[in-house]
Amino acid sequence: MDTPKHVVTRRDFVKHNTAAAVAVSAFSILPSQTARAAEPIKVGVIGVGGRGKAAAEDAIRAHEGVRITAIADLFPYQIETAKIRLAKSDQHLTDDQCFAGFDAYKEVLASDIDYVILTTPPVFRPMMLEAAVAAGKHVFMEKPAAVDAPGIRRVIAAGEAAKKKGLSIVAGTQRRHEPNYRENIQRIHEGALGEIQFARALWCTGPIAYRKKLPEMSEMEYQIRNWYHYLWLSGDHLVEQHVHNLDIIVWAMQKYPVKAYGVGGRAWQQWGNIWDHHAVDFEFDNGVHLFSLASQFPRPENGSRVNEFIHGTKATTNCQGNIWGETLWNFEGERVRPYIQEHVNLIESIINNKGINEAESCALSTMTAILGRTAEYEGREVTWEEAFNSDQVLCEVPQAFVDWKPVPVPVPGGFEFTGQEGWKADTDE
Repeated sequence: MDTPKHVVTRRDFVKHNTAAAVAVSAFSILPSQTARAAEPIKVGVIGVGGRGKAAAEDAIRAHEGVRITAIADLFPYQIETAKIRLAKSDQHLTDDQCFAGFDAYKEVLASDIDYVILTTPPVFRPMMLEAAVAAGKHVFMEKPAAVDAPGIRRVIAAGEAAKKKGLSIVAGTQRRHEPNYRENIQRIHEGALGEIQFARALWCTGPIAYRKKLPEMSEMEYQIRNWYHYLWLSGDHLVEQHVHNLDIIVWAMQKYPVKAYGVGGRAWQQWGNIWDHHAVDFEFDNGVHLFSLASQFPRPENGSRVNEFIHGTKATTNCQGNIWGETLWNFEGERVRPYIQEHVNLIESIINNKGINEAESCALSTMTAILGRTAEYEGREVTWEEAFNSDQVLCEVPQAFVDWKPVPVPVPGGFEFTGQEGWKADTDE
């Protein structure tokens, strides 16, 4: 049986995640006994769309000393809406703290920020993480880590460089910061389920909003404003969203799958070029299978499913605080707001030099999703080693902005080049 080229042993996995363990109270004030804690914590945000603005607010709520001192976005209108929204949190930015354009991220990283929030479309993540580490900045980066295997390798390398510099990196796999998930996973590791037999992971929800193309828009602006729906920008739904579920399973398994086989396609969506449904069978080196389902199209109000289940010889768990079977357990601790908690933990790591670093764990969870996507797109079984070592780059950034070409629609066994026209959702949201 094939084994991953990038080997992560059980001992390494446990060591990595133990080192990342930090306080779990989302609403406590972090230690302020040091001079560093008493100073403002200067934060920059690169990519101030919906997620970027929300992440900035999460950082503000995480610690009373946070000050947003620099923001950047490709589009000037996003800058203006971010300034208005942040002003409601008593964060007032001047024009010389705001930067727009493809190179605007460089201005943020050149400022005196302590940490940067990276919330651009995922295709830009490897490049901007490398730049942030080179600039000596701590990082919060959204998931997924990248959209292709070369990007994953760059993120892992940047994470290693950050360790050497003593920089902290927290990723947007926020469930790893929730005490109910953390205790549940610990109990799995301690054998509460017995021998694991198989796992299930589902992210089946409604469609994502789509912006119609306005006459004044270039094709580049049109696709970036609809980044979720384009493979080169998001990595497809399996990578952009389902990575959350896959992250929980590999965390619990303490290993990554060695191969995958999958199917999927476009049954409903008529815009962009990603698929709207996916089904992947992942297999681990011990013979355990993970059955993965992900889809996004209209469904009844009670038709969505976003969860994970792991089945063992003694018990079953939903991973978020419940075990049933021979072993019975229900989480009774304090629930926290994970989107805030991840910033609480990052700030504490910065203040106390803890060196939390989630670059590799986020990258390899993302790689698990890329493995599944590759198997689906190619219509065959694909091994981890083959997928991880692939040289296929979905987009050369920033070269794409120089020599733009039409984007292909993936079909099993290859790519079908199509035009960009088709039915568009009649909405400006």
